[in-house]
Amino acid sequence: MKDKQRRSPGKAPAKSGPSRKSGPNTGPARSDAAALPPFKAGAKPAAQEPHGQRSSSRPQPSSPRPSASEPRQEASAPVTMRPRTGDKPAERVPVILETAGEADYRLIDSGDALKLEQYGPYTIVRPEAQALWPKSQAPLWDRADAIFTGDTDEDGMGRWRFPREMLDETWPMRLLDAEFFGRFTSFRHVGVFPEQLAHWRWMKAQVEEAGRPLKVLNLFGYTGVASLIAAKAGAEVTHVDASKKAIGWGRENQALGRGESLPIRWICDDAMKFIQREERRGSRYDIILTDPPKFGRGPNGEVWHLFDHLAGMLDICRELLSDDARGLVLTAYSIRASFYSIHELMREVMRGRGGVVESGELILRETAGSKQDGEAGSGRALSTSLFSRWVPK
Repeated sequence: MKDKQRRSPGKAPAKSGPSRKSGPNTGPARSDAAALPPFKAGAKPAAQEPHGQRSSSRPQPSSPRPSASEPRQEASAPVTMRPRTGDKPAERVPVILETAGEADYRLIDSGDALKLEQYGPYTIVRPEAQALWPKSQAPLWDRADAIFTGDTDEDGMGRWRFPREMLDETWPMRLLDAEFFGRFTSFRHVGVFPEQLAHWRWMKAQVEEAGRPLKVLNLFGYTGVASLIAAKAGAEVTHVDASKKAIGWGRENQALGRGESLPIRWICDDAMKFIQREERRGSRYDIILTDPPKFGRGPNGEVWHLFDHLAGMLDICRELLSDDARGLVLTAYSIRASFYSIHELMREVMRGRGGVVESGELILRETAGSKQDGEAGSGRALSTSLFSRWVPK
């Protein structure tokens, strides 16, 4: 673990940067990606600048969501899902995909609507509404390097407080052989969503075992950690995000690991427009990752609403799958729906294609030993998001 980079004690205004889930990047820009300001590794924290983010347990850059009191903005016309025939795929439900920690990340403890995590050299405290239980390792919280304070809503801005010493805005991290910058953003997020490690491990294994270079499409790709993992494993990657600043962060991450020669196409575009063009071109991909926000805007003002556009997006993604495709993955954050909603949608989209649709939740597992004396089992599970994944078998 690298030495901590510290500055003089004090508080610092939060940096703006991609925050995860609230606006899409490649379909409409993610609510958090769109506003990522340019940054330089090791830069001092700067005054926060307003920007949007994804609305979900994990936001992403994009423009702010309309409040309940504001009139609903007109979304891009939904794409009609075409009729499908044939049998629906088999199903596996519920499936719980768990992440218990990996190199530079672990969930240490949680409780009282907060979570205590390790990101590289730093221990960080952030709001977590789903942590309904009490903390189990109270002394560990006193050693936190950074604490997010302010609006507890996923789309709310706030500030970082550094109880011990001022920290630099960015720091290097590594997950599954991919190097990238963590960053303190004004929307509490730090540039990576570790629960996705469950999907990334699966993807990495598919690429390494394929015996040929797989083509991977990463829609709403955010800061590119998944893209780097796929490319390092041997895939040819197309990374799409509607935020220029998120794309810039991704390129910085690529340069950090001296990965400039990796086969990654970085594309700043509206997700829906991009995949519609790809369908017309006859493009095909072996793995498609989709991580759309609940609400977002594209680079030219395109508006994305998940409930309006999700079915059409998945329908087009099916058309982009190669004959020997390895999977189509959907993750959904902060939506008022059961995983069964996206599970049944995925089965309808993949009707006649065979395979299996497996759906459920992504969870993080505490590693600090939150069991009571004599209690069997491991640390508590913290739910982060819903997912549905089609695989050929």
